[in-house]
Amino acid sequence: QVQLVESGGGLVQAGGSLRLSCAASGRTFSSYAMGWFRQALGKEREFVSTITQSGSSTYYAASVKGRFTISRDNAKNTVYLQMNSLKPEDTAVYYCGATGRRRLGVLPSEYDYWGQGTQVTVSS
Repeated sequence: QVQLVESGGGLVQAGGSLRLSCAASGRTFSSYAMGWFRQALGKEREFVSTITQSGSSTYYAASVKGRFTISRDNAKNTVYLQMNSLKPEDTAVYYCGATGRRRLGVLPSEYDYWGQGTQVTVSS
């Protein structure tokens, strides 16, 4: 069982930056690949980024590549999402997920555990 708690969301102007954190409970954090997803009002949850258990491989949605960076600190049981050059279309609730699969997952159904989400609002 893994419990995830996101933090770091907020209101920012277009072009600004935010850093999201997702803290995991339990002693097996390093056995899970982690992902960030987002869900805008009235839309389905969409993939943002994912990182392997060791942090050696990452993958990004085309819409955020070059602007967002995912990273993890297994000693702190935490995964991060650094978001730069934010746009109004990045406005959404951001969720982190954990999966025991040994490959990078881009579908919500591939993730076993979810946090409660953190709101990111980008004003124009």
